[in-house]
Amino acid sequence: MKQVSSLGLAAVFAVAASPAFAASKNPFSPDFWSLANTDMIVLLAFVIFVGILIKFKVPEMLMSLLDKRAAGIRSDLDEAKALREEARLLLASYEQKQGEVQEQAERIVATAKDEATRAAKLAEDEIEVSVSRRLTAAQEQIESAKAAAIRDVRNEAVNVAIAAARDVIAAQTTADAADKMIDASITEVGAKLH
Repeated sequence: MKQVSSLGLAAVFAVAASPAFAASKNPFSPDFWSLANTDMIVLLAFVIFVGILIKFKVPEMLMSLLDKRAAGIRSDLDEAKALREEARLLLASYEQKQGEVQEQAERIVATAKDEATRAAKLAEDEIEVSVSRRLTAAQEQIESAKAAAIRDVRNEAVNVAIAAARDVIAAQTTADAADKMIDASITEVGAKLH
């Protein structure tokens, strides 16, 4: 197989030399085959040069180098795809965590509202003096609990949002860099193969 491709490559080089025939004297005349003819010397040197290249397997070495380069680029592309997929999974994970924190914050607020409603109902059932005193105390507790819950929820939401934003930005930056590497590799492969 290798010898056939070497012979085919030699034939391609020989055909490529045909413009030298066209620009020179008639190759079928005896003057052309004389060693005094520079066109003949150039043709002979070219054929010997191509023969030496084939003898020392230069075309095979070039093909081997190109195959290694293509394999390296292919592995870089595969790695870039894996990194992109990992970044997508990480982003989805952080978005899910953010949703869970939001749900937890809503549950805390709902619980605080339920407690406030229960305290208000208990206060209405007691005597008027006790009701006014307890109502005032309950309202103060409700406001305090509400303010603390809102403050805690806000603080937790801010912390989660900051962490999620940092991770999302880091993941997006990595994905952009991966995209740029993939585009550059594809352009380089296209330029080298064509």
